[in-house]
Amino acid sequence: MAIGKLYIGRKVRDLRQENRATQAQFAERIGISISYLNQIENNQRPVSAAVLLALAEKFKIDLSELSGGEGDRLISALSEALTDPLFDSYSPSLQELKLVAQNAPGIAHALIAAHQAYRHNSEQLASIDDTLGRGAGLTENTPYEEVRDFFHFVDNYIHELDTMAEKLAEEIGIGDNDPSAVLSAYLERQHGVRIVRNVSDDDIIRSYDHQARVLMLNAYLPAPTRDFQIALQIAQLHAGELVDQIASNAGFRTREAYEVCRIGLHNYFAGALILPYRRFMDTARDVRHDLDLLSARFGASLEQVCHRLSTLQRPGMKGVPIFFARLDRAGNITKRHSAAKLQFARFGAACPLWNAHQAFEMPGRINRQLAETPDGARYLCLSMQVSKGGRGFRQSQQHHALALGCEVSYADNFVYADDMDLGNRAAFDPIGISCRICERTKCASRAMPPLKGRLVIDHEKRAVLPYGLKEN
Repeated sequence: MAIGKLYIGRKVRDLRQENRATQAQFAERIGISISYLNQIENNQRPVSAAVLLALAEKFKIDLSELSGGEGDRLISALSEALTDPLFDSYSPSLQELKLVAQNAPGIAHALIAAHQAYRHNSEQLASIDDTLGRGAGLTENTPYEEVRDFFHFVDNYIHELDTMAEKLAEEIGIGDNDPSAVLSAYLERQHGVRIVRNVSDDDIIRSYDHQARVLMLNAYLPAPTRDFQIALQIAQLHAGELVDQIASNAGFRTREAYEVCRIGLHNYFAGALILPYRRFMDTARDVRHDLDLLSARFGASLEQVCHRLSTLQRPGMKGVPIFFARLDRAGNITKRHSAAKLQFARFGAACPLWNAHQAFEMPGRINRQLAETPDGARYLCLSMQVSKGGRGFRQSQQHHALALGCEVSYADNFVYADDMDLGNRAAFDPIGISCRICERTKCASRAMPPLKGRLVIDHEKRAVLPYGLKEN
C-alpha cells in the first residue's frame, strides 16, 4: 500500500522542544541541514524516509506515532464537515486538510464543533420541534456526543488509567487464575466490600450500598458481565481520584458530560483490569487475534475482547491498528473507534454494503469480508452478532452487531485471513463510509445522493436509482 507524503512539522517541532534542543542541535543530531529542518517544521517539505528512520533511531520513538494517530481522525472529521452544502463553493484538497490538522489542530476542532452545532440547529428547524426558541442549547453537542469525541480524539487510550489497571492486575494475579474469584477476593480484602446476588426479577444489573459496603449483582448475569461489574466497582474505589482528575481536565461544558465521562473512564479501567495490556496484546499475537480463543483465555465476552483490541495504542508498544464498532438493528453506531485509516461517519448510517449488517442474518458465526473504500484502501472486515440482557422467557434482550477489522497489510496477523485471496483485487467488495459523503457514482445500494453530488435527471430512462450522479 502506497504511503503518501508526510507533513508532520508540528510533531517534529514538539519532539525537538521536548528534548530542549535548538534547531541547529536537532538538525545536527538527525543529520540534516538547519534550513531543511526549518522547512519540515513549517510543513513546507515532507519528511523523507531517511529522516523518519533517524528520528526513530536517535529518539527511540515509534514511527506510527509520527505518521498516524489523531491526525487521521481529525482529517476524516474535518473532511466530512466540509462536504456539507454549506461549504459548496470550497472543496479542500487532501494536502490542505493535512496542513490544517497538523499545523493548526485547534482551528480544525473549532470548525468541527461549529459545524456540529450548525447541524443540530438545522435538524431542529427541519423537524419544527416544539423546543425551538428555548435557547442556545440546541446548537451544542449533547453530553454523550461530547464524551464520544473526547475518547475518539485521545485514540481511545488513557495511559494513566491503563498502566494503573495493568499494575493492579499483575499484583492480584489476573490472567493466572479464575477472574471472578480473584476480583471478588480483592474487593473484599482490600476494600471490605461483600458481593451479594440479587435474585429478584427486576432489570438492575448492579447496585452498590456505600454505607453497608455491599455490591449487589443480578444473579442471572453471564460470567463475563458479572466479572466486569466487579472490576467496575474496583475502578470506582481504586482509581476514583484519577478518574475525577482526568474528567475535570477534559474541560467539558456541562456537568452531565463530566459525569458521562466518569462512567466511560470507570468502564475503561475495568476493561484494562480484566484484559491487562501486555499480557492481552502478547496473547492476541500468539493466537493471531482468534476472538474465541481470546475470549476463553481471559474469561471475557466477545465485545470486551473486540473493544480492548481497539485500545492497544500505548506509545512504543502499539498493537495492530484496528477499527471497532457496535451497531444496533437500525444501523446506528453505538460504539465506534478506529486506530486504522478507516474512520466512521459522525452523521448518518453506515454503508449498507459493509458486512456488519449481515451479522444479524447469520447469528452465531464470525462473518468475513474483504472490502475497499473509495480512496483505494483495502480492509479485512469481521462481524458477529452478540446478545445481552436479562435471562428468562419474559426478559428482553438487546442484539447488536460487532464489527472489527484492519487494513489488509496487517491481515496476516489474523487467523481469519488464512484462506482469503488477499492479492486478488476483484475479491474486495466496494464499500463507503456513509452515503452522504460517499464518492461512488454507480452504487445501487445508495440510500441518498452525496451532499455535494450533482444529480443528472433523465425522464426517459430509469435505472436502479431514480437519478444519476455526474462524474467529477
